[in-house]
Amino acid sequence: MILSRSLLKQHSILPGFDLTLGFTLFYLGFIVLIPLSAAFLVTFQMTWPAFWETVSSPRVVASYRLSFGASFAAALVNAFFGLIVAWILVRYDFFGKRIMDSLVDLPFALPTAVAGIALTALYASNGWIGQWLEPFGIKVAFTPVGVFVAMVFIGLPFVVRTLQPVLEDLQAELEEAAATLGAGRWQTFRRVIFPILMPALTTGFALAFARALGEYGSVIFIAGNMPMVSEITPLLIITKLEQYDYRGATAIAVVTLVAAFALLLLINLLQAWTRRRLGRGS
Repeated sequence: MILSRSLLKQHSILPGFDLTLGFTLFYLGFIVLIPLSAAFLVTFQMTWPAFWETVSSPRVVASYRLSFGASFAAALVNAFFGLIVAWILVRYDFFGKRIMDSLVDLPFALPTAVAGIALTALYASNGWIGQWLEPFGIKVAFTPVGVFVAMVFIGLPFVVRTLQPVLEDLQAELEEAAATLGAGRWQTFRRVIFPILMPALTTGFALAFARALGEYGSVIFIAGNMPMVSEITPLLIITKLEQYDYRGATAIAVVTLVAAFALLLLINLLQAWTRRRLGRGS
């Protein structure tokens, strides 16, 4: 065993661990850490009372509530429907399957401004969908509901593309064995399939949440951007920059960054715990 490991280490295709780790840390530091640290450095130039007054004003808090709340809700919806879409694309053959599979990637390729204009045209009071919702008192465009719809639109591909490889590698023998032991369809899905899909589903949820939280282009068109009602945090940061309030913009950005990182770290810890639990169970 020791000999085989040493041979594997000597004849590894990729460079050694020290070299690759050093390159990884350099690349992440240059691309990610240095730009983010600039925001913290600018924010540190503020006094604590000025910082707190900026990040805790009612308008900013309302934008936090809308951005994080709508992003989390949109990620939950995408996790549910993304699982269904991925399941259908992997498990069934039907006419137009390749077209549907390509449509899943459309939010990736579509410019965010085009997506925002298209969603606004659909859900406005005189739009194709909005005109049927208006008589029931349901307004989507220029409301927080429109923000939620835009975030659902741009987040679905992350869940579907994360789940598809796992579903493709899922062995049908597991389901057959569960059926042989007398398990029904729901029991098979809940106790056999879902635990295997849970880590990938959690990853897709985290990616959809992060994408929705940072979305700007498609949201501002359908949101209406009314302060205290439908104003998202990225728009508020842009507004501060346009007013040359760089410290205020970075202060809001730092709070958003720290909160998003904490939530994503929590999701990753939950994912790791799920994998360990699944490993013990197997």
